[in-house]
Amino acid sequence: MILEVGQSLASTTDATALIVVRAPKGEIALTCGGAEMVAGRTGVGDGSAIDPAHRYGTLLGKRYVDEETDLEVLCTKAGDGSLAVGDRPLQIKQAEPLPSSD
Repeated sequence: MILEVGQSLASTTDATALIVVRAPKGEIALTCGGAEMVAGRTGVGDGSAIDPAHRYGTLLGKRYVDEETDLEVLCTKAGDGSLAVGDRPLQIKQAEPLPSSD
């Protein structure tokens, strides 16, 4: 799937929903719970189809990144499935420290 900034994605395995913040160039296989995500605003699965190896969950309001492809997504609805690009899990983006006011 070719992703675009601002695009809404939904899981087919659980309730997870995302918005693309930074899109990679070219095609990418973004999965949730072991199944490829589709365009949409609401996840359609009930959690029963989640691959056990991909059941770490997604957290509401967190940004997930894949450094290798330069992908960044924002979770708009949490779910039980974990996000991955192929077999590589996405990582929660760490907050950047604010400058000291000394």
